[in-house]
Amino acid sequence: MAAAKTPVDGPAFIETMDCLGVAELPEGPDWSYEIKLDGYRLEVIKGRKDQDATLYSRRRNILNRKFPYIAAAFPKLPAATVLDGELVAQGADERSDFNLLQNFRSAQSQIRYYAFDLLVLEGRSLIDQPLKARRARLAELVETNDHVSLSVAVPSRQRLLRFVQQHGLEGMVAKRISSRYEPGLRTGSWQKHRLSQGQEFVIGGYTPGTQGFDALIVGFYSGRELHFAARVRAGFVPATRREVFAQIRHLKTTRCPFVNLPEKAPGRWGQGLTAEKMKNCVWLKPETVVRTDKDPRKVVREVN
Repeated sequence: MAAAKTPVDGPAFIETMDCLGVAELPEGPDWSYEIKLDGYRLEVIKGRKDQDATLYSRRRNILNRKFPYIAAAFPKLPAATVLDGELVAQGADERSDFNLLQNFRSAQSQIRYYAFDLLVLEGRSLIDQPLKARRARLAELVETNDHVSLSVAVPSRQRLLRFVQQHGLEGMVAKRISSRYEPGLRTGSWQKHRLSQGQEFVIGGYTPGTQGFDALIVGFYSGRELHFAARVRAGFVPATRREVFAQIRHLKTTRCPFVNLPEKAPGRWGQGLTAEKMKNCVWLKPETVVRTDKDPRKVVREVN
């Protein structure tokens, strides 16, 4: 079932500001540092005081039906207020678990929203104010409960780096505290560094299977060109396979979207996608991302 896209009363959706992937994060007094969370980027819009909030994904899908307990978790947030943050599922080891988040129906008690920015307060836009000022107001507004927390920001890169390494977390984000919020842009005022191996991918096809697909054919963008990266079979339980297939089945096309296929050789382990193997593939318009509700054109090779 497709996510709803009908807005409710309140401020308009603001396009997400993005992080620039870097090999090393900057350091200095004009930067603050946060843990890189592995979940759904989520914009919370509180319309009227007596209503639940509206939960917008980065692609403006409304997720209230999936996460009604998150929508109801902001009773004291002022009307006409907009938060930016990340929806995260925490596993038994308290690390963020994207697969658990995908199975949201059975993971309610472990799903939390981490607010990290304040974009609109009582109808007044704050995006031109410096991040330091926005964060100060955010800290005054966010009340921790079973499903809401304030994302912690610290001034020391090394201190947070040690914590992330000790706990095996995904990575870190650096934000210039003097920067304004820049909707839809990736200017470098926010930067991310991934410590653990990981990569988001665009789905460009699949091989058929009993749950709709056997393997997804995925890649990433370099400029305007989509490059094949791998076939992915592992990590999908039957329910997730059915859900993913329902999201991609209508995107079928006759044209292979990858500029670097077919591969000339099958490779040492037979994983190469040769012209012969491509005869068994179903191609898709590259409009869906494997892991998150993200614009496919913004999925590029990660810098580790």
